[in-house]
Parts: sequence; C-alpha cells; structure tokens
Amino acid sequence: MKRPTTFQGRRPAELVRAFSETDPVAADTLVQSAPNDDELLDSYSKTISRAVEKVGPAVVNIRVHKAGRAGQQGPESGGSGSGFVIAPDGFILTNSHVVHGADELEVTLADGQVHRASLVGEDPETDLAVVRIDASQLAHARLGNSKSVRVGQIAVAIGSPFGFQQTVTAGVVSALGRSMRSQSGRLIDNVIQTDAALNPGNSGGPLVNSRGEVMGVNTAIILPAQGICFAIASNTAEFVAAWLIKERRIRRSWIGVVGQNVPIHRRVVRFHQLRVEHGVLVAGIEPGSPASRAGLREGDVIVAFSGEPISGIDELHRHLVAKVIGVPSLVTIIRHTEKLDLVVTPEELARDNQRN
Repeated sequence: MKRPTTFQGRRPAELVRAFSETDPVAADTLVQSAPNDDELLDSYSKTISRAVEKVGPAVVNIRVHKAGRAGQQGPESGGSGSGFVIAPDGFILTNSHVVHGADELEVTLADGQVHRASLVGEDPETDLAVVRIDASQLAHARLGNSKSVRVGQIAVAIGSPFGFQQTVTAGVVSALGRSMRSQSGRLIDNVIQTDAALNPGNSGGPLVNSRGEVMGVNTAIILPAQGICFAIASNTAEFVAAWLIKERRIRRSWIGVVGQNVPIHRRVVRFHQLRVEHGVLVAGIEPGSPASRAGLREGDVIVAFSGEPISGIDELHRHLVAKVIGVPSLVTIIRHTEKLDLVVTPEELARDNQRN
C-alpha cells in the first residue's frame, strides 16, 4: 500500500509498507525520494539570488577623480571601484588602492543616487579604506564572522563597476589562511581564496556567504592563474574599519631596524636549542631609534620577540602592533655565536615610515 503525503517546504514523501526485524506486523515507513539535478540547481540559484537581494542594495560604485599634478601635462586622471555600506549613516568600506591619492570621490548608490564622499581613513597595509557620504537610513551589509568560514562553502562576489548597475559571480571558498603582500610590502594574513571571479571594477565589493553575511572584502586577482581571487577576511575588515572611523588611521609600532631573512647555522640552533632555523638579520639601524637605544648592532640576528620565535620579517611585523607601543619588550638575538636578550621599547610608526 502506498499513500502520498506532502510536508511543508519539502518534496512529496511516500509511506510504504515495511516489516520490522523484531515485529512481523507490517508498519508504515517514511521514504524520502532524492532530489534530481534540476531541483538541486534550482535550489542553488535561489540561494545565490537571496544573498544578492539581501546585500545588493548596500553595494555602491566609487568614482575617483585625481587632478593633474604640478608640472604634469594632460587632463585629470581617475578610476572606479566598488564598496559597500557598513552603517546606515553613510560609512562605506572599500579597498585602499581604490581611493588612494584621490582628490574627489563620488559614490553612486544601488538606486542611482549620486553623492560626494570624503575619505575617513585608509590602511594600505591591509588594503582597506573607509569613506563617508552625507546620507542616512541607508541599506547596509552585515559583517559576519570569518572564523566560521569553511572551505567548500558558497561564496558570492558582488560589485558595482562604473557603467553597470551590479555584477555578481558565484563559486566556493577554495582556501583559507592565505597571505599576500600589500602595496607597502607588509604581509596581509588570513586572506580568503575563492574561485568567484572578480570583474574589473569589483575591487572593494563584498564577498558574501549563502546567508547574505559579508565574509570578506574583494581585493585582488592573480592574472596568470584563471579563477583565483582573494578577499580580506571580514574580522580583519571589522577591526580596521572600527579604528579608521575612530582615529582615521591604524596605529602600529616600530623598532628602527632594516632586516632580511637569513638561515641560522645548525650548530648554533642545536647549541642554543632555538625554536627556529631562520631569523632576521639586522642589516641597518635607524639612528636614535628604539633598536639603537636597546644596543642592537648590525649583524645581529633576531630570533625571538617577547618570548615568541621570529623566523622572518613577516613574523616580526605581526608582533609590532599598537599594543606594544611604549611597552618594554624582550628581544632575543644571536651575535656571532652568542645568544643575548635585550630590552627594546617600540615606538609608534609614523605614517610615512615603512620600516620595521
């Protein structure tokens, strides 16, 4: 006996006669038939559409105008990129490389309204920037928790390139924890890799999940490799945006050394029981810098900072953050074959200073 039954929001199920192993009396068993390919594709399409409908109204186009510089001939230059509203009172998150050096900014909302914008602040080290328009009660996107992102989940890249209303590409998260160089040379950590293609002008737009939560800010594409794109993780974006809105900049520290990555002789590693086989060679020291006052010399090899192993310049950068400004910190170095501990007090990094 078969009796069709329909459940809300599900495929029709059937009750079929079956026999229990312990009870010879026939019993009705629910059998759920598997969805076919057309239904799966339709469900996928609806998922993408819902995510775009939720976030799309917050995505904007940013038009950049750069006046001709003194001594240079020719008309003014410029470009465009994307961004998205993160607060109803007009704060917009985008890429630093989109707005860097702009004399004027013009934002076009999803409904076609055009507003003049001002730069709140930018952080080239993470390729993020915040601009603001004089508007209120705007549709805005919600920044999700990038720690919950998993490889294989749906990723939707939304942009608003100049001349088009919006563009949408979809794919999956193909890798997590990637690193890439910023324009200043520092390493950006926890970058999301996706195969959702980035169209020209989509830089600064959101990368969202199936629930319409922003999990990253689209920032770059590898041209020689087809379909490999990157996004700055939403947790990084939320941290940077908060500081840019509060102080218009990100505070970092420095100790005043010019360094390069070098291997450490195996005998030295074994003798001092070092946790690293590479370190940062001090190739130069800024006069009057924290490193100079601490007694560091050219030729020293930094192998630890505040008790944490240092195997390269990038790891040293990760430790030179705002919280260590003015805090005496222990730096472990190898000088010739001797291991020494010196105390250095990092200072705040000036905006134009890109050294360690």
